[in-house]
Amino acid sequence: MIQLNPPIPMNTPKGEGFAHLMLDYGPESDLYWVVMITDTGEIWTYANRYVRGSKNITLGRTHPTQPMSPASIPPGERVPMRPRAVENLEIV
Repeated sequence: MIQLNPPIPMNTPKGEGFAHLMLDYGPESDLYWVVMITDTGEIWTYANRYVRGSKNITLGRTHPTQPMSPASIPPGERVPMRPRAVENLEIV
């Protein structure tokens, strides 16, 4: 877990916000960003594929793409946080 100082402005499926923490679970997992949404004050954690850096004219990032919502990805293409063997484990 890394505290970001200063926080990084990001676009998320819930709107613009600032990432305050970054979580790294290792080489077989996405990075996860803990983002405080500017409009609502909500705090959400997003996998790397669901966030984008906010607009920054100085760096030439004038039209960043909007990140896709996790619900818009077909179930077969989603990458789970845990390995599939654990996620699909049936309890008897």
